[in-house]
Amino acid sequence: MRLWGRATSARRRMLCLWLLLLGFALVTLALSDLFNRDKGHSHQNPGPPRRPLQRFSSPQDLEVIVDSRDPALELGVDLAPLKSLQEDQLLFVPSTQGTKSPPQKKGSYKVLLPGANKETAAPAPPTHGEMGKAVQLHLEGSERDTELAAVQKYGFNEVVSEKISLHRRLPEARHSECLGEQYSESLPKASVVICFHDEAWSTLLRTVHSVLDTAPKQYLQEVLLVDDLSQHGHLKSVLSEYVSHLNGVRLIRSTKRLGVGGCRALGAGRAAGEILVFMDSHCECQKGWLEPLLERVAQDRTRVVSPVMDVIDWQTFQYNATQWPVRGVFDWRLDFYWESNFPLQDKGPDSAVQPLRTPALGGGVVAIDRHFFQSVGAYDPGMLLWGAEQIELSIRVWSCGGSMEVLPCSRVAHLHHHHLPYRFPDQDLLQRNKIRIADTWMDAYRKIFYRRDTLAHFIRQSESPNITERLRLKRSLGCRNFHWYLTTVYPQLYIPQDRPALSGELYNVGTGSCADYPRLQGPQGGPMNIAPCSGTGSQHCDLNSDGEVRWGPMGALCLDAKGERAVLSPCLTQIPTTSRTQWKFVKLSGQLVHQQSQLCLEAVKDGNLSQSSPREVSTHSSTGGLFLRPCIRHPRQQWHFEQLVAPKGT
Repeated sequence: MRLWGRATSARRRMLCLWLLLLGFALVTLALSDLFNRDKGHSHQNPGPPRRPLQRFSSPQDLEVIVDSRDPALELGVDLAPLKSLQEDQLLFVPSTQGTKSPPQKKGSYKVLLPGANKETAAPAPPTHGEMGKAVQLHLEGSERDTELAAVQKYGFNEVVSEKISLHRRLPEARHSECLGEQYSESLPKASVVICFHDEAWSTLLRTVHSVLDTAPKQYLQEVLLVDDLSQHGHLKSVLSEYVSHLNGVRLIRSTKRLGVGGCRALGAGRAAGEILVFMDSHCECQKGWLEPLLERVAQDRTRVVSPVMDVIDWQTFQYNATQWPVRGVFDWRLDFYWESNFPLQDKGPDSAVQPLRTPALGGGVVAIDRHFFQSVGAYDPGMLLWGAEQIELSIRVWSCGGSMEVLPCSRVAHLHHHHLPYRFPDQDLLQRNKIRIADTWMDAYRKIFYRRDTLAHFIRQSESPNITERLRLKRSLGCRNFHWYLTTVYPQLYIPQDRPALSGELYNVGTGSCADYPRLQGPQGGPMNIAPCSGTGSQHCDLNSDGEVRWGPMGALCLDAKGERAVLSPCLTQIPTTSRTQWKFVKLSGQLVHQQSQLCLEAVKDGNLSQSSPREVSTHSSTGGLFLRPCIRHPRQQWHFEQLVAPKGT
């Protein structure tokens, strides 16, 4: 009996020990799950779900227009397909309908990510180093795959974006004098119009909250979201529900794809504020960004202004401040650029905070008086989907009585995309938009554009844009011609001469290739290469009467010499008599002679050494490119300019 009692007592102690261990394991798993669920959100305000989910019991859940109070929006019949609405599933959305006041934490959704409800075995503590490494590599590989898929879908790393608070504050980048600026208390109110098409949830909502968090309420009439026929499920009823809890935010939807200009025009027609602020759907605002814009427009209602556009990296979402001064420009291919590091004409003590007149503005953020916007013709309704609409608006505003400025005391960060996620039905639509600009506004100067964009030239040869209404608008507004614009607004843009037989692609007889300069090397110049002739106009150059070989669509780079290597460098404003950038073309021999050294330009392909000179050549020549050599009759020194577009062909 005594032995049996001892055995029973031992079994009881073992059972208690096992129960204790089991309870400890359950508590540990519960704490671990709670920690993992809250990790990454302990240092930020609660926000909407990172991947909003949605369930549709029937097609009636699709809201065609959210702002039902707006009777002005006429609905069409070409509704969005419903198949894409099943991408995600919403499990629970708190509703404020029937309540007098919305909850304090607006938009706090309870969600379950796809696959999160599947039963998975709890991982045992790693007893071997190999097991821990295998798990780590698997997790890293899965995360890389997820990030790659996000980049392919949106053109930026959405996985990183989802980990960032919707209310993050950007570091201060304004000049110290901006911080003490005083603005009128009677500034006009603004409607911030944000158009979007299949935008990522986190970037769209971060844009909205950034405006709400930084714009003073007394100056913000509304934030107007305009859905340009998005197909992603999270931008349907989930977004409608979320926006319904945001004070001062309205959402309307287009029933057909409008593009940037049409979508913004739709929002402008339904905006209530005196000032329209068009903003892309992936921006973040600095504190104090709105007041300078409103004040400058209020002082002159024909003035169109933009903040300094800082950059958000598409991969890391790191904020990068843009160096002042900066202005918007475009080249002869009608491509837009932000230009920085140029000398200011006015170098007074206030130059760091004074507005800067600019030939053009980008489309990221633009502020304009609502009545002036409508009277000057809004956005051209003939522009297709996306591309060059900001250049058309810039030329029209300047030519028809307005002006444009960049304001250094206003800063907004814009997300730089790795690539555009949109797939356009017509791959040539950008050229068609540029054709409208050239034929409407550029007068005889449009020939320069067509010689640098041969695809646009051939499209124009086969079809003509219908610009009758825009030409009528141009006449009724009394707009100035493009020569006035070039000489008064944008005198910095070099006007090519494009003389016959002295402009076009610079073709080398010996190699059967053309002189080339990869744009990735940057606007400050670099070594010239030899490459297959593109035939697109991107290799266009122009030998002018000053002896300069001007390169590229802006004509700001000149053929130069650095040692024996031919390079491109920024063109000089005043040409000395013995400049390194002066050349002479001998038509009889086809040689291009460098005036300062009296050497000839020679082409060397990759891996081939020069055969024209018996002396030793530098190691640079083994990499290929353009070099200066003693002038002899050799095919590699024989050049001719191929003009792809006939002088009278446009």
